Amino acid sequence: MFKRIHLTVLDSVGIGAQHDAREFGDEGAHTLKHLLEDSPVTLGNLEKMGLGCIDALPGIGCPEAPQAFYSKMAEISRGKDTMTGHWEIAGLNIKEPFKVYPDGFPEELLDKIKEATGRGIVGNIPASGTEIIKDYGEHQLETGDLIIYTSNDPVLQIAAHEEVIPLEELYEICEKVREMTKEPEFLVGRVIARPFTGTNKHDFTRTENRHDYALEPFGRTVLNALQDDGKDVIAIGKINDIFTGSGITDSVRTKSNDDGVDKLLEVMDRDFEGLSFLNLVDFDALYGHRRDPAGYSNALKEFDERLPEIVEKLGEDDLLIITADHGNDPTHTGTDHTREYVPLLITSKRDLDYGPIRQSETFSDLAATIAENFGVEYETEGRSLLSEIIKDEE
Repeated sequence: MFKRIHLTVLDSVGIGAQHDAREFGDEGAHTLKHLLEDSPVTLGNLEKMGLGCIDALPGIGCPEAPQAFYSKMAEISRGKDTMTGHWEIAGLNIKEPFKVYPDGFPEELLDKIKEATGRGIVGNIPASGTEIIKDYGEHQLETGDLIIYTSNDPVLQIAAHEEVIPLEELYEICEKVREMTKEPEFLVGRVIARPFTGTNKHDFTRTENRHDYALEPFGRTVLNALQDDGKDVIAIGKINDIFTGSGITDSVRTKSNDDGVDKLLEVMDRDFEGLSFLNLVDFDALYGHRRDPAGYSNALKEFDERLPEIVEKLGEDDLLIITADHGNDPTHTGTDHTREYVPLLITSKRDLDYGPIRQSETFSDLAATIAENFGVEYETEGRSLLSEIIKDEE
């Protein structure tokens, strides 16, 4: 058993179309393969762990003696968004997908927002966050109207210039909208505050003051089970937002992938018993949705180069798990997530019999694994992988 588990989610790093990808319009998607075909980079440390053993990937081999257990996981929930993926990792099965609004939000909801805020609304379309502030940012400087937009994800995003709508007001607006969108009629997974600065469409820039207002998980997760048992659950990055603080004992904000790794290393220096849970969002937000395979490849290379720092900090009683929450093939049509298997790499400082482990039929195998490791009672559809990990120690 391990005293600490460090779970790192490489947001959107999928490894091939899932068996049901056709139902989601994602047949043929393969985030890792396609971005590496388009923009080859060396991922030597992930290769040593066995990433190239999970599926054939351009420029990444399969070592004879991998330094990690490797496999892939399928998502059983009926969705391919961030919340659904993370909630399933934590033990839930989301059988009713969140609503999406490809044609914008209904006028009835917009009228409620106008009445509650006293502000007009522009946008109300699926859009890139960087592009919509170019299109409507100058209008907002003149009018103070809210820029509201969505995507193919179940999100309602509100962009606002920090000098026009101060952060405190923007956050209050998002809190009001969050309450409006909890009912089935207007249900969305997240309301996101998207502040920006600049003087015109040529220099508008989103700031680091983003804030997510998510729904509370629909059920009890393994995070709750850990917390109830007195274990630590340290959320790094947007994990706290995804779970609305439920089951979280401490949270650490991050500014970027690189900062996320920095914060993880700081957390690893703490003396705690339980779980650290990190999300590295840049892969998804900056490169997947923007269909930028070159940027995506470079971001993976940057993470790969920092991976030895994480492994070096592992203690004898630490377990490192690296996975993803969905795909986002930067060569696929549209700007949406893609329904894909996700890679699974598990390693430690112990001399274990590293190599292939069984493929998971649900992300919740991780919840079951975490629960068994810490000896906490938790019911989930997942099956623990712990016996395969420590079989040579039993």
